[in-house]
Amino acid sequence: MYCRHRTCVIMLTMEEKQFEKEQQDSTEEFKELRGSQNVDVVRPARHKSDCWRWFVSMTLYASALVLGMAISVLGPTLEDLAIIVNKNISNLSYIFVGRSAGYAGGSLLGGILFDVVNPHMLLGLSLFITSSGMFGTPFCKNAWLLTALISSVGVSMGVIDTGGNVLILDTWGEQAGPHLQAFHFSFAAGAFVSPIIAKLLFGHKPGKNVSTDATAMSENSTSTIHFTRSFPTSMWAYVVIGVFILLVSISFFILYFRSSPISNRNKTANGKQVFSKRHNTLIFLLSMFFFFYVGSGVAYGSFIFTYAKDYAGMDQAQAAGLNSLFWGTFAVGRGLAIFIAACLRPGTLILLCLVGTTVSSLLLVIFSRNDPVFWTCSALLGISMSTIFPSGISWVEQYTTVTGRSAAVFVVGAALGEMVLPALVGFLLGHLPLLMYLAFGTSVFTSVLFPVMYKIISRETVPGKSNHGDSEYSQSPQDNTEKSEA
Repeated sequence: MYCRHRTCVIMLTMEEKQFEKEQQDSTEEFKELRGSQNVDVVRPARHKSDCWRWFVSMTLYASALVLGMAISVLGPTLEDLAIIVNKNISNLSYIFVGRSAGYAGGSLLGGILFDVVNPHMLLGLSLFITSSGMFGTPFCKNAWLLTALISSVGVSMGVIDTGGNVLILDTWGEQAGPHLQAFHFSFAAGAFVSPIIAKLLFGHKPGKNVSTDATAMSENSTSTIHFTRSFPTSMWAYVVIGVFILLVSISFFILYFRSSPISNRNKTANGKQVFSKRHNTLIFLLSMFFFFYVGSGVAYGSFIFTYAKDYAGMDQAQAAGLNSLFWGTFAVGRGLAIFIAACLRPGTLILLCLVGTTVSSLLLVIFSRNDPVFWTCSALLGISMSTIFPSGISWVEQYTTVTGRSAAVFVVGAALGEMVLPALVGFLLGHLPLLMYLAFGTSVFTSVLFPVMYKIISRETVPGKSNHGDSEYSQSPQDNTEKSEA
């Protein structure tokens, strides 16, 4: 009896010690697990990633700013460039065509290279080429050499425009909407600042050694300009802008050497990017959409001064003020869109803009000679047109992945519209007032085309993409991806 009792006590004691040991082991495992969870919650690398993304974004904003400055500086300084190359302004206007052609070619080249070359290195090299073109422009004494230089600058600008949009999408993923708006606002701000640098900061004074001798020629009363070697003071604007561009290019080189790009795009389980079955159709239709939208906006901004003066009966000062109002509201609209894009979905914002462009252009057709309507609707048209391009990129990214080649297609579409539609208006402006009808016609066409694109893509379910991105109760891409993998 005693032995049996003692044996039971010993067994109970051993079981208690084993239970205590298991409890202690489980407590230590819980502490380790809790410690690992705390590390995951803190995630220092994530904070570093957020800071890195903001640094990339600020560099992209700076590149858009200097890109806008480089593009818009040519107009205010065209007269001085004509003096340097000993040409009339009308004989030098083909440099705009050369730059637009280079821009379209650069967009295609950038779309191809962006998918195979490090984007930071590609953008840094493109900005370096642009800065070299800015430095060399004031010293070109030959018109064809100047055209070739401006065309090469256009190529690098096309690469920057295509690559910048795609890099923002790669950096921010679904959160790219406000950052795309900020990127395009920076471009508008640069285009606004550049004429101020060229004319107000450096003035409109020819070089000291310039002597102009206007002699009457034939029946058209054109002037021939005789001069010696000169350097008009407005040419210093190219030097200053070139320095800014060079500093931004150095920032991209720093990004290249410091780290590899961070992509926040949704991908499938095997690491491939998600594409819609109707990807090519959607990108082509969006390219057409941008062709008419961008072409109409550039045509309106380019010829509203002439239209207001010749057809609406405004004096020169009023027509210039109306022109400034359109581009000013265009820039303000892009600035406001940075905050609006954080609250509204891209599709909703596009619909609101299309309604604004259609209503304002219709009123301009009906009341084209009514000054209050003219001023009010021009301002409304500028605001409505300002956010469509970046919102369109954000909208299509909800349904398919925008690669470098995809971005190149709709950037080229926008560049072609910028060349074709203003040229059409300029050719017919002396025969009939086409400007308002063009604005209304393109507004109606784009207002019909956008629902067509939405109808095409809304029928398809794309794993990893918010296929009903304009619905308030849509699933997130992460939810769709998890369900498709389950």
